[in-house]
Amino acid sequence: MKRILTLLIITMTALNLSAQTTKTVVAYFSASGVTAAAAKELAKEKNADLYAIEPAQKYTAADLDWRNKQSRSSVEMADKASRPAIAGTVANMADYDTVFVGFPIWWYVAPTIVNTFLEAHDLAGKRIVPFFTSGGSGAGKTLDYLKPSAPKATFEPPKNLTHANESSIRTWVESL
Repeated sequence: MKRILTLLIITMTALNLSAQTTKTVVAYFSASGVTAAAAKELAKEKNADLYAIEPAQKYTAADLDWRNKQSRSSVEMADKASRPAIAGTVANMADYDTVFVGFPIWWYVAPTIVNTFLEAHDLAGKRIVPFFTSGGSGAGKTLDYLKPSAPKATFEPPKNLTHANESSIRTWVESL
């Protein structure tokens, strides 16, 4: 009887621990490498998987020239319905409970390719934790534009990681 009780306790403990385990992915879009660096540090601190959101057609320097109203990024950002094609999706998104989504701020919001990424996955019931890098602006209306792309997910407030380091990222992750 004592042996059966011990096995039952071990089994229940194992089931409880597996039920408490959450799996996290850090998905990011980076045009210049700044967001990629923050995402890599975040994935390390969170012990999370890392996924780069890649455009199907790579952005060139000319595409990213925000001063040129005819550049690809300017045209995409002028049309909030724009959904630039992505090169792939997270094959095992169903395995994740939490999705950190990183991006640079373009025109005070996330680039529309981030909406493409969100819409390409079933994120119902998942926790979305946005983070961003920026040359000078804050998150602006980022959440207003991202939430409709994953309406059944729960969004946390976006976090600016432009000047973040290992210590500040660890502190942020521990506060979540």
